[in-house]
This record gives sequence, C-alpha cells and structure tokens, in this order.
Amino acid sequence: MIGSVRGSNAMPWRVACAVLGLLGALPLSAADSTENIHAIKSDLVVPKATDDPPAPGRRVRIRLADSPGDKLYYVLYLPTDWQAGRTYPVIVEYPGNGGYRNALGDECTGRMEDCNLGYGISGGRGFIWVCLPLVDPKTHSHALNWWGDPDATAAYCRAAVAHVCERFGGDPAALVLAGFSRGAIACSYIGLRDDQTAKLWRAIVAHSHFDGVRQWNYPESDADSARRRLARWKGRPLFVSHEQSIDDTAAFLASCGIEAERMALPYPNHTDQWVLKDIPQRAKLRQWVNDVVAKDQKRE
Repeated sequence: MIGSVRGSNAMPWRVACAVLGLLGALPLSAADSTENIHAIKSDLVVPKATDDPPAPGRRVRIRLADSPGDKLYYVLYLPTDWQAGRTYPVIVEYPGNGGYRNALGDECTGRMEDCNLGYGISGGRGFIWVCLPLVDPKTHSHALNWWGDPDATAAYCRAAVAHVCERFGGDPAALVLAGFSRGAIACSYIGLRDDQTAKLWRAIVAHSHFDGVRQWNYPESDADSARRRLARWKGRPLFVSHEQSIDDTAAFLASCGIEAERMALPYPNHTDQWVLKDIPQRAKLRQWVNDVVAKDQKRE
C-alpha cells in the first residue's frame, strides 16, 4: 500500500508508483507533477446502498414503478439531519462509464451505488443526494456504459426528481445537477436535453469532461449539438473541474459565451474520489455549492 506522501520524509509518489508498477504509460510530466490522490487518506466513507426503507443517514434503492421485469431504480440518500416536513436542497448525480481502470489505481464501475460527488459535497448533512440511472429500455435497467436511450433517461430524470421532491422534501428551487466523466457530460447531454428537463436545475457541477469539448462515438456529441443544448442553460451557475488542466473546457465554454467557475485539480487521477479527501479543492467546491443554494433559499 502507498502511504501518504505529504510529509517531508515520505517516499516520493513517482518512486512509490514505480515500485508498485502503477506508472504504466503515464507521461513523465504528469507523473512528476504531483502525488497520487489515493495516497491521501479519505475522511469520508460513502454509505453502502441497501434495499432498506429510507431513513436519515441511510442510502437506499428506490423504484418508481412496480412493473414486472423493470429493473430500474434510483439511489437515494437522506441526510443525517433529515426531518419529515422540511425541505432540503438536492444533489442529483450521474455516474461515469463502467469498466474503467488505469495505471494510477483509478476505477469506475458505472454503477449508481459507486458515485461519490454528492456525498463529498454535502458531507452527509443538509442535502438530499440522488443518483440516477442511464435508462436502457431494452433491458429495463441502468446502462453501465454511455446512454441507453437519452430521451428515456431524461424522462426518468424528471419523474425521479418529482418523486424526491414530493415524497422526501426535496426543494424544487434548489436542485444541483452533478456528474463525473460520463456523468459530467450527462449534465448537459441529458440534463439540458429538452426545455422541460433543463428548467429543473439551479446549478451544475461537472468534473472531468464536458459535453461538446470533444466528439465521442455517439449521436450529437459534436460541438454544435452541444451548443444547442447549452443555449438552454441561460446563465445559471456552473462549476467545471478537471484533473490537472481545465483549459479545453474553459475554451469551449467561452466559445459558447458561457461563464463558469473553473478549477483544475493538481492530481493526475481520473476519479471522483477526491471529494472524499480533506483537500482545498473540496472546500472550494463545497463553498461554491452552499453559496449558490443559499442565494435563493431560506434554510429552515
């Protein structure tokens, strides 16, 4: 195991990774630039998702319909300070693509249960956290890679958000859409897919990738299509971050005339687990989200 490399007597990250064979094809400039985020101890552990009834501090799977063969559900976390009858801001999150693993020890399963952003932003208090599926209508389940059916996914999103607001006290005026990697692209590709879905969001938090910055192997991933989706954003708060450099995303957003809070992490890792660490970048993101939510919401 690699220990923390923060101390002056710690083994340098490049040496430690080389010992464990983790460097692989990583460019030397990236390896030399900083430590591995996994060398920093987490101060948060995301609760495991269960099929238990919802309760404060519990993370559970929720099904919208009880239809035979339908495997779709969303994952709900009620904060430890949740009380019936009160309203809470909601972080709505999409997961990255499944089957991802690199030489730095970064992994992504594509499962909703393995998301991290919402819990890291909230620390488990003050926010309802919801992880949504990418709907594959052929299997009636969550797609681990890319989109399934984007229109069906957007429709499920609207239904799930309404369910959370009606049943669990989600504040419809304080919905923050978030995602990592595929999920970051989903913030626009799904979240701004149509006027009805786009109007839900108070803010967006997208980490590592963004819709339109590069073209992928699926329909309407080109820059012009992304610009048409982004036209629905209409100047609301947007936070974008990326490992090591945010320049490409910043340039694309500037070409769209969109302002955003930008942050480049000093770590080479392609992961959302940085929000589980007590680092300045998490503190900045938390403050931004709290400020955005507080601006239009009187907290009880």
